[in-house]
Amino acid sequence: MAIAKAERLMNLALCLLGTRRPLSKRELRDSIEAYVEAFGPGNGAGGNDDSFNRMFERDKDDLRELGLVIETVESLDGEVGYLARRDSNRLPPITLDAEEAAALGLAAKVWQQARLAGAASGALQKLRAAGLPEDVDPYGSHGALEPRIPVHEAAFEPLMLACRDRRPVVFDYRKATAAHPEQRHVEPWALECWRGHWYLAGWDRDRGAERVFRLSRITGKVRSRGGRYTADVPDVVTVRETVASWAGEITDRSARIRLRSDAGYPLRAKATSVRELGDGWDELEIPYGHGLDAWLVEFGPDVVVLEPAELRADVVDRLRAVAKG
Repeated sequence: MAIAKAERLMNLALCLLGTRRPLSKRELRDSIEAYVEAFGPGNGAGGNDDSFNRMFERDKDDLRELGLVIETVESLDGEVGYLARRDSNRLPPITLDAEEAAALGLAAKVWQQARLAGAASGALQKLRAAGLPEDVDPYGSHGALEPRIPVHEAAFEPLMLACRDRRPVVFDYRKATAAHPEQRHVEPWALECWRGHWYLAGWDRDRGAERVFRLSRITGKVRSRGGRYTADVPDVVTVRETVASWAGEITDRSARIRLRSDAGYPLRAKATSVRELGDGWDELEIPYGHGLDAWLVEFGPDVVVLEPAELRADVVDRLRAVAKG
């Protein structure tokens, strides 16, 4: 939700909750700054009544969808008014058992290094004030569990906000096989952490397709762009599955490679068999899936693909592209 709209809805909700009598559309229009700035005062002189009515009805529906109970009351003179009674919009008492309290404490600690740390700590304090047990240890009896979500990339915060507000962005991105970064125009969908790295899933406007970007490969600043999204945001964004597939984690066959004896330990960890060849080289059989060529290129001259032929050709093509760059 855009920040301007969220602020407008908040102000409308506060007006409806704070009034002791039903307020008419005209009164609400004159009381909320966003309405006044967009449509002028509610005296009918601005000629924007229809536009205001459409926005007001959308805002009212949005608040109701968020759970606010808004009553519609007709006065004696036939004018319709609106209010949200506090007793109708009061949450029931919060009751948490020990496991639920521990889970909330654990979730708050996870974001200790991120921008959400303040919000998480504030929410935890409010829950404690509402009855969250003080003596609940979210880490267990010995404090051995220390969950963290590492957020070291400068691109994380602007991308998190862009995902939330549905704002297109522009950034420079260097692929693993490229010598220089190139500009990408992206409609961001979701951020997810996988194997200690943050990834962004979104719609790449230049390529007209869904793409996943590793945040550590974004160079320079992330810049916001105006306008709406041009592609629909899917209901489920499978960042981890996509990255796992690109990294060769989803495999259906095997590949044979030669690897220097003192290199490529991540490859050795995945190998199903290792055979010493002598002269400082080993032969490995490793699972083969989509994206393995990009991973092998990262090991440079320490890896030589033996088979299959198409994997060898893909690796050679990538290396030539890097050399040309």
